[in-house]
Amino acid sequence: MKIRVYYEDTDIGGVVYHSNYLNFCERARSEAFYSLGITPILEGGHFVARKIIGDYFLSAKLGDMLEVKSELTKIKAASFILKQYIYRDDEKLFELEIVLAYITFEGKPQKMDHVIKELLLSLFE
Repeated sequence: MKIRVYYEDTDIGGVVYHSNYLNFCERARSEAFYSLGITPILEGGHFVARKIIGDYFLSAKLGDMLEVKSELTKIKAASFILKQYIYRDDEKLFELEIVLAYITFEGKPQKMDHVIKELLLSLFE
């Protein structure tokens, strides 16, 4: 997914705030669902971040065109692990590993059925 860096994403020097890299990754995950005509909120529940590890390499700046790439690395019974990368051209700026847990609308963890697992495979592989 392509994302342009706008003024609201930056500090006074035109450098992207560290937290906005997480926002860019979230947008890319959501957009994967929207590209299939569905939302990230599924019939039986939704996903929440359980663990995040981020690594910053270079700064994005005002006006940059970025690309967020996503790679599914593991599916478990009630969660999955996704790696996401943010690039400016061929330069890797940021890398994220996120564990997303599948929960009920009441906030309790629940197992994903084969339909949800297949959906994840189609979205991120």
